[in-house]
Formats: sequence, structure tokens, C-alpha cells
Amino acid sequence: MTVLIGAAAGSTLLLTAFLIGCLIWRKKENKRISALTDYLEKVNTGQRGVLFSTGEDELSKLQDEIYKTVTELYQTREAALNARKSLAENLDNIAHQIKTPITSISLSTQMMYEEPSSVHLKEIRRQLSRLTHLEESLLLLSRIDAGTLPLERKEIDVFTVLMLAADNLQELFRKADVSVHIPEADEMMITADMDWTMEAVMNLMKNCMEHTPPGGMVSCAYEENPLYVQIRIWDTGSGFVKEDIPRLFERFYRGQNAKAGSIGIGLSLARGIIERQNGTVSAQNLAGAGACFEIRFYRH
Repeated sequence: MTVLIGAAAGSTLLLTAFLIGCLIWRKKENKRISALTDYLEKVNTGQRGVLFSTGEDELSKLQDEIYKTVTELYQTREAALNARKSLAENLDNIAHQIKTPITSISLSTQMMYEEPSSVHLKEIRRQLSRLTHLEESLLLLSRIDAGTLPLERKEIDVFTVLMLAADNLQELFRKADVSVHIPEADEMMITADMDWTMEAVMNLMKNCMEHTPPGGMVSCAYEENPLYVQIRIWDTGSGFVKEDIPRLFERFYRGQNAKAGSIGIGLSLARGIIERQNGTVSAQNLAGAGACFEIRFYRH
């Protein structure tokens, strides 16, 4: 009898301990669920919060997945807000760029009615050309942004790209009284689209030319190593304004020494074309004087 009573008492104690353990576990789980609920409520009201991992059980895994999902949603939201802000800024810039030539065309047309002159006609043609250039540049930028710019990447020689770019700018260089120096070295190949790469290089050369005084020179050099092919284009001008350098490749940005009539797209286009071909482009001032662009086409 005594043995039976002792066994019953032991069973009761075990059952009691089990029930207490279940209550404690349930209380902890309720606390964790409550913390998770509070976190989600904060997220829904736009507040930020942090979830701390408490183990490796199923609830902890759920907690981790919820935290990852919320973090991705935050990042997506911030990206969308930045894109919206960027779109608004671009639309403002486009409106500003369009407004000037349209106003000029309108005034020239009015003056043509009052006093016909070839001068007014030339101004109308000049502003129409500016609008056409803006339209083409914007379409090109949109294709770069969308990743739809058709690029026929193949092995091309760096010297050939530089020479073709300089030949296309020959008349502008002549009018500016600026010479171009492109040394011919051993064959050096990059994997890129010939036409679009030449377009990017032309924009960089043109920028150097526009900031070089008459009698000056735009020079090019190129070299390679196991990681990349590097092309440098520099001038004998006064160099970039230090404050402009971080923003030179921003869309519609016009530096303090920007040429009159510039729309601030050329360098942005050059960067977009080069980066789409596994390359980078940067700007800096030379130790002596003059501005320098540095292009790198990576091999892998």
C-alpha cells in the first residue's frame, strides 16, 4: 500500500511539474508572439523596429523571415521614393531645358513678322537643333536606364576608337584652335561596342576641348594590366572646379565653368554607355594643370 501511495505521489509531482513547465513555455511563447505582433503594428504605422532572434525553433524561423520581408519592403519603398524624387527632378530639368529654346523660337518668330531677317531665321534653326539634340539625348538616356540600348560587344582596338572619335570632332577642334595628340602603341583590345564607345569617348574629348584655351591640346594615353584596360583623356585647360568633381557625371548638372547652352547630359551619357560595358569613368585634376578623364574597361 505504501509503495502504491508513493508511486501515486510521484506521478502527481511529475504531472504537476509537467503542467508548470507547459505554463511557463506557453507564457514565453505568448510573450514572443506579443513582441512579434507589436513589431508588425509598428511597421504598419510607419515606425521602425528590430526583432532579436531567440533560438532556432519554428517561431524563430518565422520571425527571421518576417524581419527579412519587412527589411526588403523598406528598401523597396525607399528605392521607389528615390526614383520618384529623381523623376520629379528630371522633369523639372527637362522643362527648364525646353523652356529656353521655345521662348527664343517664339521671340524670333514674332520678330520675323515685324521685321523679316535671316538673323532671326538662323536663331530659330539653332534652337530647333538644340531641341533635337535634347530629344535624342533623353531618348538615349531612357534606353540606357531601361537596359535596352543595343550593344554589339566585340573585340575592338583602343587606338582605332580614339582616332575615330577625334576624326568626328575634327571640325570642332579646328574652330576651337585645339590640337589632339593620340600616340599609337601596340594593339590593345577591349570588348565593347565600337559606335557607342566612340560616342562616349567623343563626349569626353569634347568636354576637354571646350575647356581648353586656343592653342592648347587634348591628349590621350592608354595602357593595360591583367585586370583592365585604362584610357586617359586630358587637356591643358584650367581643370575642374573642385566642388564640381563629385557631381560632374550627374544628369543635367552644369559645372561652374560650363559652356553657354550646355544641357549637362554629355558626361552622364558617357558614363551610362561605359558602365553598361563593364567599365567605369572618373574625373580628376592633373597635378600641374588641366582636367583628366580616366576610363577603365574591366576584363571580367
